[in-house]
Amino acid sequence: MKVGIVLGSIRQGRFGEQVAHWVAEAAANSPDITYEILDLQEFQVPLLDTATLPGGANKQYADERVTAWSRAVDSCDGYIFVTPEHNHSVPGAMKNAYDSLSDEWAMKPVAFVGYSADGAIRAVEHWRQIVANFSMFDVRNQVALSLFDDATNGTLTPRPQKNTDLTKMLNALEQFLRHHHASQ
Repeated sequence: MKVGIVLGSIRQGRFGEQVAHWVAEAAANSPDITYEILDLQEFQVPLLDTATLPGGANKQYADERVTAWSRAVDSCDGYIFVTPEHNHSVPGAMKNAYDSLSDEWAMKPVAFVGYSADGAIRAVEHWRQIVANFSMFDVRNQVALSLFDDATNGTLTPRPQKNTDLTKMLNALEQFLRHHHASQ
């Protein structure tokens, strides 16, 4: 089984890159689940402007960047969204990349690691509403990192509780994946 860690910021100097690697390092010891960072910056997903809605595209996209993104997302059994909070909501580039696909997301579990001044709580709540459209199972446990309390001079320095939160979130996601995989 494979989980994609979706690095949802494309900004230069993004804090999320440190967060995604922190998550990947914590998850590396899983005996039966592999984790892969899916960096939106590398995919360069264009703005969704096609006449064909992604739900009707049957995973056949006109733009090769969307096709590459589709293949990466589709190859995963679940996801961890590493999301910043922009203006009390989800980041535009990440929402566009999400909206550019359809069936690739359907019925798969997703967990959230948010970061902002206030832990990206509002962004994660918005993501929970968004992922419901594709019947994704959103893991209750989440990690909320503060740019003030979990960083020192721009470097991720999570408080001990945040490491505990990450372990709980990973355990919940992996338990769901194992249970779902065993029932198929």
